Amino acid sequence: MTSISVSYEIRRQLNTLRTMDGYRSVNLLLADLLRDYKMAKMNEELGDLRAQMKEIADVSADHLVERLNLAPFKV
Repeated sequence: MTSISVSYEIRRQLNTLRTMDGYRSVNLLLADLLRDYKMAKMNEELGDLRAQMKEIADVSADHLVERLNLAPFKV
């Protein structure tokens, strides 16, 4: 098992999941679940970044130059 203390019921459920999915150990099952979770979160963040990049790409250069001319410092 892992170094985390878990109840008998949780241990039983993890072992059931392990055998149903064909994993050799609960550690491998948990590692795979964590990897899947992290990949899903990264894909979600990647989608957000793509949306932000698309917004930036839609801004015209003339508009940016106009905004820089309004800056309180020399450009």
